[in-house]
Amino acid sequence: MAGLIPQHFIDDLLSRVDIVEVIDKRVKLRKTGKNYSACCPFHQEKTPSFSVEPDKQFYYCFGCGAGGNALGFVMDFDHKDFPEAVETLANDLGLTVPREQGSGQQDARRKSEHDALVAALEQANQYYQQQLRQHPSRQRAVSYLKSRGLTGQIAKRFGIGLAPPGWENLLQELEHKYRIDRATMEKAGLVIAREAAKRKSDTDSHYDRFRDRIMFPIRDARGRVIGFGGRVLGDDKPKYLNSPETPVYHKGRELYGLYESRQASRKPERFLIVEGYMDVVALAQHGIDFAVATLGTATNATHLTRLFRLVPEVVFCFDGDDAGRAAAWRALAASLPLMEDGRQIRFLFLPEGEDPDTLVRKEGSKGFLARLDKARSLSDYFFEHLLEELDATSMDGRAKLFSQAIPLIKQLPRGLFQQLMLDELARQTQSQRETINELLNNTPAPTESTTSPVPPAPPEWPDTPPGSGRQSAAEPALNTRPKQRVQKPAALAALELLLHQPDLAQSTEINVEQLRLLDDPDTSLLLELLEFARSHPNTGTYALLGHCYGTPQGNRLTQLLKNEKITPEAGRSHEFSFIIKSLQQEAEKQAMRRQLLERLKPLSRSAKNEPMD
Repeated sequence: MAGLIPQHFIDDLLSRVDIVEVIDKRVKLRKTGKNYSACCPFHQEKTPSFSVEPDKQFYYCFGCGAGGNALGFVMDFDHKDFPEAVETLANDLGLTVPREQGSGQQDARRKSEHDALVAALEQANQYYQQQLRQHPSRQRAVSYLKSRGLTGQIAKRFGIGLAPPGWENLLQELEHKYRIDRATMEKAGLVIAREAAKRKSDTDSHYDRFRDRIMFPIRDARGRVIGFGGRVLGDDKPKYLNSPETPVYHKGRELYGLYESRQASRKPERFLIVEGYMDVVALAQHGIDFAVATLGTATNATHLTRLFRLVPEVVFCFDGDDAGRAAAWRALAASLPLMEDGRQIRFLFLPEGEDPDTLVRKEGSKGFLARLDKARSLSDYFFEHLLEELDATSMDGRAKLFSQAIPLIKQLPRGLFQQLMLDELARQTQSQRETINELLNNTPAPTESTTSPVPPAPPEWPDTPPGSGRQSAAEPALNTRPKQRVQKPAALAALELLLHQPDLAQSTEINVEQLRLLDDPDTSLLLELLEFARSHPNTGTYALLGHCYGTPQGNRLTQLLKNEKITPEAGRSHEFSFIIKSLQQEAEKQAMRRQLLERLKPLSRSAKNEPMD
């Protein structure tokens, strides 16, 4: 790899290719007016919602939200990384891809690190599976798996293994047999550095993260091992321990069992979201191959978007207790913006004391599937939950139902489903649809500052090995404290306005340097787009999307573009100006607070050194 591909070549390449020709080679397009359409290649559908716009050289699916330019389509459809997609388009035009000198080492170093982490994780996976077959302590693990009704065949299919007791089993295996260095193992989340080793050089510097646990490998869409979950065999805590976030593993994006499910059925009809590894494996043991589990996080839009690209129906499975119902309501709230027409979400609540693992062993697959077929629809659970603590026959109760339901229904994409939800609200409150519509139009959609946040999962505390010293109880609290996000809703609103009207970036009221003081991802993305739009005065909406396409930020922008609840064009400039001023005021306040804290530090130190009377 000689270096990075120059931006000017990428821009020239995109100006030369015809997106219609690029896509039509892979997906048969049909001309519909001035655009072209087809059934989306990224999710299952019966009626075409995939549109290609030759004027803007952009594609977009109104069903799953996929969108981008010709380069992004080749990356997603051909499953190629960015440089390979550029090479593909350039070859079609008979062009040679140039490389900028001087950046090749950095590029190669990044790829080398990624490959090293994946290789270390795969070797760890093979080691864990080998220990389940050979280690002297294997019988305890085998007995446990058999007691949960699992066979050797299903254990092999999911790659289940054993991390044996002891502090350095995996470390010694990877270091001596495969020459994998400890820094790579630590970055892959396989070992942990002892506290003493962080302060000085120490040959006995690391220990295995997973010990005396049944191991569940977590695979990405290509089947590569990117992390692990470990179920304790003894009395240690926590009961389940997950790999930490690493350069190759991001738990908020992955779903356990999705790869295995796709291998079992290339065209599943639905997915069932459960809470644990054993639930996924036990259901698969009974022929229910469409279960997946989140990895220590609540189900989010990324998870659901991924699943809806494959199937039209997602079912959540929760315990029937208060905690399960609270989790179900949070899942419902996360699902609302994604409920395009044709998609379906349902909720299965289990009997008290049961989970999918125990229930499927007790009732068999037929009994479990019968329960699944009777799962509550999103609309049924929505009104059932809201009506639990109010009396819809009274005027006050109906008013409360209005106030709670309208902001939530407004999050639904415009379409038939939203209209049916409004019809049901009118029926429940014995109101006219005209009244409902007026309330809907005059009610702002909830933002992160006005909706109840999902409480974060508790941090995973690694066990403390002998000789590592005691862990300060104050440190985890500092590390896990949530960041203040007062400005985040404002930054998102500004992004949405800028996306619909890029010329707002030319406003003279924007103080870019002041906005840099706000350290949050949405403001950083806003600044990136502002600077791009300012350097390209005639840029359009799809150029902004294309600038970030193929990145997590690009996916967020695509979702914002789908939002039809946008301020009318006549009022956008005024609203954008107001939001920018509020962000700049917040940045100024934060800067003043930091300055005050800096001035207080010397006073605090001198006070500590003063002698006591």
